[in-house]
Amino acid sequence: MEAASYGARQGGGVVVGILPDNDPSAANHYVDIPIATGMGIGRNVILIRSVDAVIAIDGKYGTLSEIAYALQLQKPVIGLKTWQLEAPIIHVQSPEEAVKKLHEILEA
Repeated sequence: MEAASYGARQGGGVVVGILPDNDPSAANHYVDIPIATGMGIGRNVILIRSVDAVIAIDGKYGTLSEIAYALQLQKPVIGLKTWQLEAPIIHVQSPEEAVKKLHEILEA
């Protein structure tokens, strides 16, 4: 998440971190607005409800749950080296392609 936060900050974005812990200082130093939920993995629901689309990068079961919530909520999922599912995930080959695809989806 630190790399994603860095990229968003470098791109001129405001970085919001929806954190699993109670401590806002646990956010990486690129996060502008830390939201400490204290909900552990339950914060994944809040995270996905708060976005228009998802870029899933690599990941383990937390990423899988975020993908599942996004698909259930009919939000587009762009995948970079992530889970291969029988689901409508738009797989891409690079971070640049992921961001380009995200812009295309959000501008449509």
